[in-house]
Amino acid sequence: MNRKPYPSDLTDEQWTLIEPLLPRVSRRPRRGRPRETGLREIVNALFYHAREGCTWRALPHDFPPWKTVYNYFQWWDWDGTWQKLLDVLRPLARARVGRAPTPSAAAIDSQSVKTALGGKEWGTDGGKKVKDRKRHILVDSLGFLIAVVVTAANVDDARAAQDVLAQVRGRDFPRLRVVFADSKYHNYELYDWLRVHRRPYRLEIVSRPKGETRFKPLPVRWVVERTYAWQGRYRGLSKDYEHTPESSETVVRIAAIHHLLQRLRPKGKARSQRFRFKRHRKRPA
Repeated sequence: MNRKPYPSDLTDEQWTLIEPLLPRVSRRPRRGRPRETGLREIVNALFYHAREGCTWRALPHDFPPWKTVYNYFQWWDWDGTWQKLLDVLRPLARARVGRAPTPSAAAIDSQSVKTALGGKEWGTDGGKKVKDRKRHILVDSLGFLIAVVVTAANVDDARAAQDVLAQVRGRDFPRLRVVFADSKYHNYELYDWLRVHRRPYRLEIVSRPKGETRFKPLPVRWVVERTYAWQGRYRGLSKDYEHTPESSETVVRIAAIHHLLQRLRPKGKARSQRFRFKRHRKRPA
């Protein structure tokens, strides 16, 4: 890399961690030209795109051509590379803080977001008065992403939850026993789906206590809100800029992978990851 590094670039330690997980291509393929672009610069460009939020054609010229970067963005989505990276890095990040590789509890929630230029599959969330799309994510008890589905904003949360939970195979999460959710997921069709597909975990509905008007962290459910806050640091997720929901899901996965790498191999002096809620200040009499 013969250029000045960007803040989103991989360090040598981070690259060493994910390089073995990327698809290998022979330097002399039987058909077509041999690959001339380094994979590390491709990954750096994709992290830059998610973190800084530029358009594909506006990628800095010291990266590989934008079309080449976008092709890898699509190819690694089609062959499952992004999900593979996520599934490998998540247990490592959990083990780093003394947790078991797989979670025993998870949380699910949705976030309505606007799109920039429309695109496929968009609607209106009548409850939140937000148009366009909705992100549905499932996270473990530490807030690390497990699964994501992007739908039109008018799709019911309980209906989209079926597609999210369908990505969670029992053999990959043998310890998972409970999924925390809010009252939007109290849906009998979802309960029937869980029973028919024999999911080994139960859905736990957690609601705010009656009469409570202030913000109150609820068991496990608050971690998914923190995950959305982590994703808010990535300008590529400030809106839904992608044309298709599948591409939107890929950007969410890339942001989650970049976040996990920062935790596993932090740049410079490692900062404490402990999270604390701010106490309510007493109003002066």
